[in-house]
Amino acid sequence: MQRQASRFILSRASAAAMRWHRPLSTDLPAEAAGDSKFVDAWKKVVLNIDPPKTPSSYMAPRPPTPSTIPSKLTVNLVLPYDSILAAKEVDMVIVPATTGQMGVLPGHVATIAELKPGILSVHEGNDVTKYFLSSGFAFVHANSVADIIAVEATPVDRIDANLVQKGLAEFQQKLSSATTDVEKAEAQIGIDVHSALNAALTG
Repeated sequence: MQRQASRFILSRASAAAMRWHRPLSTDLPAEAAGDSKFVDAWKKVVLNIDPPKTPSSYMAPRPPTPSTIPSKLTVNLVLPYDSILAAKEVDMVIVPATTGQMGVLPGHVATIAELKPGILSVHEGNDVTKYFLSSGFAFVHANSVADIIAVEATPVDRIDANLVQKGLAEFQQKLSSATTDVEKAEAQIGIDVHSALNAALTG
């Protein structure tokens, strides 16, 4: 009796899991499915006017996931006001994730990573270009494309070490004299960013 009950519970649980399973983005077809349902519904109601465009009409189809691992990783580095890298083919990038430095090679598993202040290293053969990122997110897709969205980014060789030391001292002073939680939080953020800048220059 207990065995039958356990089998019944397991079968119900597996059925529920199957029913509530949602496909991952990598399981979706490469080509956009379109808005056929919307268009059909529109034509039933409005006979003489063409249906309006929807956001998906303006989106390029997602590139298919290659059957073999590409030799290069395609990287996009985007800021709110600028595009620093656009469809740049590289060998590897190392991003400053909140969980630690994360290396991304071609064929990397699809991942979303939150970024902390730190160094983004872009590797092209023997050449390594480094950018300091203030924060952001990295989206690694199954088709070996990495989209890195940052609030601010600047090449490390453009950072003034004297200004970094000055800023670090100022925020340390602000933290010691802060009287409210907001002031302490703002000062601590400044210390974290300038400490990361300092580590980028000395490391």
